[in-house]
Amino acid sequence: MSDEVRGSDEVRGWLSPKAVAAEAGVSQEFDLSQCVREPIHLLGGVQSYGALVAVRLPDAAVDTVSRNTGEVLGRAAEELVGRPVTELIGEGQWASALESMEAAGPGEGASDGPAASGVLPLSLESGDGRVRHFDVTVHRVAELLVLEFEPRAADGPFVFQSFYPRVRRALHRLQGASDVAECSAAAVREVQALTGYDRVVAYRFDGAEGPGQVIAEARNEGREPWLGLWFPAGDIPPQARRLYARNWIRVIGDVDDATVGLLPELREGTGEPLDLSGSILRTVSGYHLEYLRNIGVASSMSVSLLHDGELWGLIACHGDEPRRLTPEVRAACEFFGIALSLQLAAVAEREQADELSGYRRALATLLARLSSQAPDALLRPGSGLAELLGADGALLVRGRGAEVAATGDPVPAALPGLLERLAGTGPVGEVWSSDRVPEVLGLDAAEAEAQGVPAGLLFLPFNRDGDLLAWWRRERPAPREWAADPARPVRTGPGGERLTPRGSAAVYRATVRGRSAPWSPAQRVVAGELWREISGLLSRQMAELEARNTELARTNEDLDSFAHAAAHDLKEPLRGISNAAAFIVEDAGAVLDATSLRRLTTVRRLAERMDGLLDSLLHFSRLGQVGLEREELSLDEVVDDALLVAGDRLAEQGVTVVRPAPLPRVRADRERLREVLENLFVNAAKYAADEGAAGERRVWVEAVPVAEPGGEDGRPVTAVVVRDNGIGIPPGQHEDVLQLFRRLHRREERGGGSGVGLAVVKRIVERHGGRLWLESPAVAPGGDEGPGGGGPGTAVWFTLGATETP
Repeated sequence: MSDEVRGSDEVRGWLSPKAVAAEAGVSQEFDLSQCVREPIHLLGGVQSYGALVAVRLPDAAVDTVSRNTGEVLGRAAEELVGRPVTELIGEGQWASALESMEAAGPGEGASDGPAASGVLPLSLESGDGRVRHFDVTVHRVAELLVLEFEPRAADGPFVFQSFYPRVRRALHRLQGASDVAECSAAAVREVQALTGYDRVVAYRFDGAEGPGQVIAEARNEGREPWLGLWFPAGDIPPQARRLYARNWIRVIGDVDDATVGLLPELREGTGEPLDLSGSILRTVSGYHLEYLRNIGVASSMSVSLLHDGELWGLIACHGDEPRRLTPEVRAACEFFGIALSLQLAAVAEREQADELSGYRRALATLLARLSSQAPDALLRPGSGLAELLGADGALLVRGRGAEVAATGDPVPAALPGLLERLAGTGPVGEVWSSDRVPEVLGLDAAEAEAQGVPAGLLFLPFNRDGDLLAWWRRERPAPREWAADPARPVRTGPGGERLTPRGSAAVYRATVRGRSAPWSPAQRVVAGELWREISGLLSRQMAELEARNTELARTNEDLDSFAHAAAHDLKEPLRGISNAAAFIVEDAGAVLDATSLRRLTTVRRLAERMDGLLDSLLHFSRLGQVGLEREELSLDEVVDDALLVAGDRLAEQGVTVVRPAPLPRVRADRERLREVLENLFVNAAKYAADEGAAGERRVWVEAVPVAEPGGEDGRPVTAVVVRDNGIGIPPGQHEDVLQLFRRLHRREERGGGSGVGLAVVKRIVERHGGRLWLESPAVAPGGDEGPGGGGPGTAVWFTLGATETP
C-alpha cells in the first residue's frame, strides 16, 4: 500500500468518537472514513485546461499521457504512448526539459521534504502550421520525467522586470511584521493583491493532526468573517496534509471542471495509476470538490506554510468564479509561501529567544538558591520550581514509586503511577511533555478528572532507576468558536450524498476540555538545562557518598581489627598479672599483712574482670567480621535451642517461658539468632521481679505485626517480641542499655555481667537488616500484667530485615 494511504488503524485514530457517532446518525449512508482512505495522489486524472506527458528517462519514451492531448497539444493520446517524446517536442526542447529537471533538484520520492519542479516555455507546431505556446512544469517521479503543459496566457510571456517590484514590495511589508499575527495579516493582504481571490485566509493547525484556526483574513465586501473560527481536523485529512507538506502550492481552477483521465489508466509493472503527488494539474477529490461547492467556492489555491519541515499551516484562497493562475503568479505565490514560512520561523525564534532569556534568568535565580544543597531543596516552599515553568506544581521522584517531595498544588492522585508508567518510554534526559494528557491516555475530561490525571505534564528522567523531575498543570477549559457544529461533524449536504457545508454564517461555541496551557519550546529547553544542572549535582553527591562509604568501610574495618587485636593482645599480660598476684599470695601469704592480701586479691579480681570484658569485646568485634549464613528456620526450634543454654538460669530464678501461639518460620543465621534469644532470656532471668512480688515470673515469646519505628512507608511488619514481667527499664535508659558495657545496675547486682548482652543482640539484629527497640513498662498479652502479676516488665522487639518470611 502506498505511503499516502494508511490502513484502518489510521482511520480509526483520525476519526473521533463523536465523528463516528455522528456518521451513524445521518439520514443517508455516508462513510467519512472514505475521505481518510482516499488515495488522492492516485486519482488517475488531471484538470482539463492542461495536458500531462510522463516520459521514461532511460529511453525517453512516453509512458503515460492525459487523454486530452489531442485538444491541448494537437496529438492524440494513443499516438504518443510508447513513442519517443522528441517526436512531440523535438531534441532541443527535450534537452531543455532535462536541464530544467537538473536545476530543480531531487524529484518526488527522493526525500520527504517539498517536491522540486522547474518551469520552462515550450512551443509546439500543429499540423496546420500554427504554433502553440505553453508553460511547462517539469518534475520527476522515480524513473519518469513528468511534463505538464498549460497554454500560455493571452497577455504574453512573463517579464521578470515588471513582476518583481510587486513581489519585492510584498516581501518588504512582510519583513516589517513583528509577530505571527501581524506577519500573517500582511501575508494574506499581499497574496490577495497578487492573485485577485475574493477571500484569503491564514490557517494554523493545532498540532500535526489537530483542527485549524483562521488567524488572519483578507476578504471582499459582503463575505462573512471567518477570522478566529476553528475548522474540524477532518476537513484536511492526513493524506492531504502530507501532500501539502510536499508541495508548496495547490491550485484548483474550476470546481466544476471535468476531470481528464490518463492513458493507460494503470501503469504496466505497478498496476496503479501514475503517482501525481507532485503534479500541478492533479485532479481533485470528489469529496473536496463538494466541500468547496457547499461553501460557495468556485476556485481555490492553497500555499503551504512549513516550519522545520512540518506543515504549520496554509494560506487558503477562495474565488467566487473559476480562476486560472499563470505559472508566474503561482511561482510568486510559492516564493511568497517560502518567504512567509521563513519569516514566521524567524519571528517564532525571536519570540522564543526572548522567552528563553527570561526563563534562564529565573533558572539562574533558582540555582543560586539551590547552591550546593541537595536536589530535594528544589521543592522547599518558596524555591520557585513550579513557577519556573508556569506550572501548578512540581514533583521530584527518587527511585521508582518513591515520592520525595512536591511543591505547589496537591499532587494529582494518578500522577506518581503515571510518571512510573511513562518514565521508561523515552531516552534519559529527554523532555516528555503534553498539554493533553487525557487524550494521550484515551480518556475524556470527566474520566481524567475522576481518576486524578493532570491535563498537562512535562518531565525528564534522570536515569533508568526512576529518578525524575516533573511539572504538571491543571485543566484550562478553552472556549472555541467553530465554523461547523463540533457535535455534528457529519451531515448530508445539499447534494444529499457527501459533505455538509462548513463555514456557514452560524457560529458554534464549544469548550475544549482535558487540556492545559501548552508547554512552549523555551520551557522545554530550560527544563533540559535544569536537568543537566541537577544531574551534575546528583553525580557529585553520588561520588561524595561513594567516597564516604569507602572511607567508612575502611574505618569500620580498622576499628574491628583494632578491637580484635586489642582484645587478643591484652589478654596475655592480664593473665600474667593475675597469675603473678596469685603466686605472691601463695608464696608469701603467711608473711603479708591483711591490707596487702586484700589488695592482691583485688588485683586478681580486676584482672579477671578485664579478661572477661576483653572476651566480650573480642566477641562483639567478631560479629562485624563473620558473615551470616541465612536459612529458613523454625523460630520455635531456635527458641528450644536457646532454652537448652539459658534454661538453668531461668529455672534458678523461677522464670517460665510462655509461647501463646506457634511461632513462624524466619530466614536468619541459626547460631546468631540463637544467641539473640539466649541473651534476652538470660536478661529476663537477671531482671526478674524481686522475691516476694505477687504472681509468677514469666517470659512471653511472640511474633506479631507492628508498625516498625522509623519505617518509611508505615506498613506493619512481623516482629519477634520477648516480654517479661520483671523490674522493667526506665524509658530514659532504653538507649543506654543498648550500648556496649552499659548496665542498668552496679556490676555486682542482678547476677553481674559486663553489659554486653543487649549490645550484641542489637548488632546481630542490624546485621540481619532489622531493627531493635524496647518498650517498658510492658503488659502481657491480653492487656493485663500477665497471669500471676509481677513487675512492670520490659518488651524487647526486633525484626530480621526484608528477607523475613511471614
